[in-house]
Amino acid sequence: MIQARNYVKAESIQQAYELNQNRGTQIVAGMLWLKMGKRTKTTLLDLSGLELSYIRENEEEFSIGAMTTLRDLETHPALNEVFDGVFRECTKHIVGVQFRNLATIGGSVFGRFGFSDILTCLLALDTYVEFFHEGMVPLAEFAKRTPSVKERDLLLRIVIKKDGRKAAYQSQRLTKTDFPQIAVCVAKKEETWFVSVGARPERAECIQLTDSGDVAAMAAKAAASFSYRSNLRASEEYRKALTQVYGKRAMCQILEGDQG
Repeated sequence: MIQARNYVKAESIQQAYELNQNRGTQIVAGMLWLKMGKRTKTTLLDLSGLELSYIRENEEEFSIGAMTTLRDLETHPALNEVFDGVFRECTKHIVGVQFRNLATIGGSVFGRFGFSDILTCLLALDTYVEFFHEGMVPLAEFAKRTPSVKERDLLLRIVIKKDGRKAAYQSQRLTKTDFPQIAVCVAKKEETWFVSVGARPERAECIQLTDSGDVAAMAAKAAASFSYRSNLRASEEYRKALTQVYGKRAMCQILEGDQG
């Protein structure tokens, strides 16, 4: 259980940023994974009053506020229509509806957890993250950074470009609401495939492949491009085999959608 001396509900982004420069400050959002740890902080910083819960669309992109819940992603009609239902697929097995009503996209992205379905999905799309101080950064660049207590910037929103990608999401779990043994998101834009794999159990990464017309060969090549480790949920060898299987299935799903 996390403990703190003070609780502050931020009244502005500037105030929140300044308070967060103190290492004794802990940002709280859904307070789900955070409350399971044991730590003591000087201040708990609540961002719920900063109007960062929204999904906005224009002709070029979707803009998603950092406090937007995973349930909002799961049920948003336009977001799922444009991206072929991948947000519905990548969220529906995350614990349960009550959990998804609290968990935020900002927490999922900023945490860069190895088991994150959300990060896996977003990396296969043309995604950016915007910070208060640093500004806009490609998600692929941010995802490679090692999480550190020195990161004191505020994540404001996630931007997903509407660049015409078709996408599909696949995962396997020991039980329906467990962490994934493997998570795979595949997207296609013209002759380029984007294959993102998470729960290896390392954090998700994305590679690009040129379309060769041979789905089985491309899935095998993609699976061989990632590193894997073993843990209680699955072995290294099994995860690699699952990546090839689910990569192929996702590619076929996209191609069948194009034909349909």
